[in-house]
This record gives sequence, C-alpha cells and structure tokens, in this order.
Amino acid sequence: MPKVALFNQSGSQVGDIELSDAVFGIEPNEHVLHDAVVMQQASLRQGTHKTKGRSEVRGGGRKPWRQKGTGRARQGSIRSPQWVGGGVVFGPTPRDYGYKLPKKVRRLAIKSALSSKVKAAEIVVLEELALNAPKTKEMVSILSNLSVDRKALIVTADYNDAVALSARNIPGVTFVSAEGVNVLDVLKHDKLIITKGAVEKVEEVLA
Repeated sequence: MPKVALFNQSGSQVGDIELSDAVFGIEPNEHVLHDAVVMQQASLRQGTHKTKGRSEVRGGGRKPWRQKGTGRARQGSIRSPQWVGGGVVFGPTPRDYGYKLPKKVRRLAIKSALSSKVKAAEIVVLEELALNAPKTKEMVSILSNLSVDRKALIVTADYNDAVALSARNIPGVTFVSAEGVNVLDVLKHDKLIITKGAVEKVEEVLA
C-alpha cells in the first residue's frame, strides 16, 4: 500500500496515511487516460455553431432570369450556394459532441489519474480542511503552508461553501467535492490536495 504524509492546515506533518492499492497504487494506463480526457473535452464543447442553408437564407424566391435564350447558365435562385450571399452547403449545425465511455473504462481512468499523482509525489493529504467563513486570504495562507505555489485541485469529502468561495478567486486553484473528482481536473492541476475524509470516500466508491 502506498503511504503518504498526513498534514494539518498549518503545514505540519501529523502522521502518515496508507492509501488503497486498488485506487492509488495501480500502474497508470495512459491510453485510457487519453480516452477519458478526450471524452470530457468533447462533452464540454457547446456545439452551438450554425450556418444557413439555401432554404434559410432571406430572399431568392424569384428565378433571376428565364431558363433559355439568354446565353447565361440556368439559375433558379440568387440564394443558391454558388451565389454570393447564398446558402452554405453542408455547413455546421447545432449538435451535441458528448459521448460516454464504458463504466469500467471510466473507473480505470480515474484510478490511473489518482495513482499517477501518488507516483509523481504530487498529492497532499490533509487531516481536515475547515474554514469558519469564506476568506480567500486564509486559503492562500493554507496553500502557502503546504508549499503549493502552482495549479492545485482541492478535494473535500462533502461540498463546503466556505472552502469553495475561498478558493474560487485564486488563479489556478479549483475546488470539487469527492463525488465530483474527475480525470481532467486531476491531470490538469499540478497538485492534488485531498482531505482524509475525501480519500476514504473515494476509496469506498472505487476500491
């Protein structure tokens, strides 16, 4: 079982914690991680792109000139695709880019992401993270105590309003509850700061 240091909010080590081999100690599967990240990024796409086809462009109801006898090519509408201001052929239309990977693949991906953080020594386990009131200055102080000066993902067992509001104004810092942990967030942040309670919750679901 991987063993990591357990810290308090002051940055002092108060002990060690053993992490589950099944969740934090597997060999990261890079192919599955890539698939999971692409899936998440695809789901984040808005897909609101739109162009007008020939039936949607305003005008063009009358035939511009008679069919035969003018010496020019036959035309049925000035809004045909070959005309300036005409409709677009096979243009983008609103669509949903989201898709899903099999459940076992998604579980393997999040385990691989968490294990990669342990392997790279980029995980910080906190005894608890509690703030009396939303205070960005206090959160900055906690991060400083933990020597975190880069992008960080903060994970607590349950959604905590005070922590969420304190972290949201700090550039590069993201907060999620244990049930919201995902591959993209774990990989794009340099440090994973997770509470002991969140570790237990994640292990309970994934082990």
